[in-house]
Amino acid sequence: MNRIEIDKALRKLRLSGMANTLETRLLEAQTERMPPIDFLSQLVSDELERRGDRLIERRIKYARFRDADRRLDDFDFDFNKEMNRRLVFDLATARFVSKAEDALFLGPPGTGKSHLAQAIGQAAILQGWAVAYREAHVLIEEMADATLDSARSEYLAKMEKVPLLIVDDLGMRKLPHTAAEDLLELIIRRYERTSTILTSNRPVDDWGKLLGDTAAVTALLDRLLHHAHVLKCGPKSWRTQKRACARTDQPVLALND
Repeated sequence: MNRIEIDKALRKLRLSGMANTLETRLLEAQTERMPPIDFLSQLVSDELERRGDRLIERRIKYARFRDADRRLDDFDFDFNKEMNRRLVFDLATARFVSKAEDALFLGPPGTGKSHLAQAIGQAAILQGWAVAYREAHVLIEEMADATLDSARSEYLAKMEKVPLLIVDDLGMRKLPHTAAEDLLELIIRRYERTSTILTSNRPVDDWGKLLGDTAAVTALLDRLLHHAHVLKCGPKSWRTQKRACARTDQPVLALND
């Protein structure tokens, strides 16, 4: 086989990582007088790296992040200096996922809850975990649609198995009267089996009024808080600061949410 035939064969075998670097590795082998085993090792490493990248791409797509570009390295921790940075970076190791623990991010709008939740979700994906992200109202709507389609059991079975579920912005929109029971059912299924991050701009004492079912909320919180890491975000809102700076023509240096 010549180089073109080898390239075609590699692609037919779905070894595009090797095919994409074949010419470069051949030139490297000739220039460096590389032993055949080292040449082959480099090609195999290229294929493994490409497959790893594809897996990450698939998992990011599966997660359905609202803001897929959120990272910890562009979060301004200095804006709210009292935030527990150690907890944030500990969560980013994803050890809590391996222990099936949960996390609650609480604080006013604009304080970085969504940014941090999605950044930690991205970090978990890089460490090999599957993640699903849903805004709270979207999750409830999906459950309602699945119920109407007689597919509720299948939907819940899928969501309960995701190693890390991020439920974002609880309290930002009015939810239907069934929301508390729907969330409770899902959390019961996931309890001590998988991990959940839930963010809310409302203190937990308000959730009974927010969701309209105090009993269901009590049972929900009993499970969430049992193995939970609670991160208090705020008190300052980055978005409020941004608007104030815009009015006074002052520069804004960082993005939190």
